[in-house]
Amino acid sequence: MDQIKIGALLKELRKDHNLTQEQIADKFGVSQRSVSRWENGNTMPDISILIELADFYDVDLREILRGERKAVNMNEDLKETLALVSDYTNEEKKKIARAIIVKIGVTALAFVLLGIIVLFRLESSWFWHQTAELCLTLGITYQIFNITELLQLTGKLRKKDEGKCIAVAIVVFMALNILTMAVEYFI
Repeated sequence: MDQIKIGALLKELRKDHNLTQEQIADKFGVSQRSVSRWENGNTMPDISILIELADFYDVDLREILRGERKAVNMNEDLKETLALVSDYTNEEKKKIARAIIVKIGVTALAFVLLGIIVLFRLESSWFWHQTAELCLTLGITYQIFNITELLQLTGKLRKKDEGKCIAVAIVVFMALNILTMAVEYFI
């Protein structure tokens, strides 16, 4: 046990809480001189006071006895484990992003082909016209959700902004749809 390290940590904890030596002395029923001696590493507080100090500062008693905080000297194995978990998570995100991109591409191709089939089949009948519009609406709506998911996964879109993004995309799509219907009506 290094009394000087323990004292330095006690001083750091006290300053982190914006307290004076006198305030600590009053809190734990000791003299200001005792607190000064603890912080200089000349003496150690009684074990009962150490336990109270750990509780008061909301730190582990072992941290005080070691004279250092856990976060400052993180175990190397833990660091390595966290790095591996981070790498794994990033790889999983990349796999999911690739899957979404493939899904976007395949569905876009499917709706283009469906649109071409309906276009050639278009006999100016109401049924085929409505079918084409429905396919287009479903396809674009599905793509909006896919692109939103991809943006969210890559960190370019926060979860709380997802609804706004989808709402704006749907409003734009509806406006384009209304514009198309207006053009068809007047032509």
